[in-house]
Amino acid sequence: MEKKIIETAAAPGAIGPYSQGWVVGDLVFTSGQIPVDPATGAIPEGITAQAERSCKNVIAVLAAGGAQAADVVKTTCFLADMADFAAFNEVYAAYFPSKPARSCVAVKTLPKNVLCEIEAIAAK
Repeated sequence: MEKKIIETAAAPGAIGPYSQGWVVGDLVFTSGQIPVDPATGAIPEGITAQAERSCKNVIAVLAAGGAQAADVVKTTCFLADMADFAAFNEVYAAYFPSKPARSCVAVKTLPKNVLCEIEAIAAK
């Protein structure tokens, strides 16, 4: 079974001892993607802009692994504040219209004090 680490400059690099993702056979696993612009390192303001940047980063890692948003079968989403749930969902729905299975939880703190993080599993 094919196993390879995903590395792409189109998404932020790992900020710890992990990879951006893995391809295992026909599955693509992304690490959690926070809303860091890979070109500038900047983090946009507000949940809408951060959700959009996180979605773009997930899709970039998926693409580097040979998958696309429509291939996603499961996501896990982390919010710093569940009050952002509706605004987050509005952005998320535009990027994942195939409605993958999903868990969404509020957490105390995310890396770099961002408002959201998204990880995905895709079957290509």
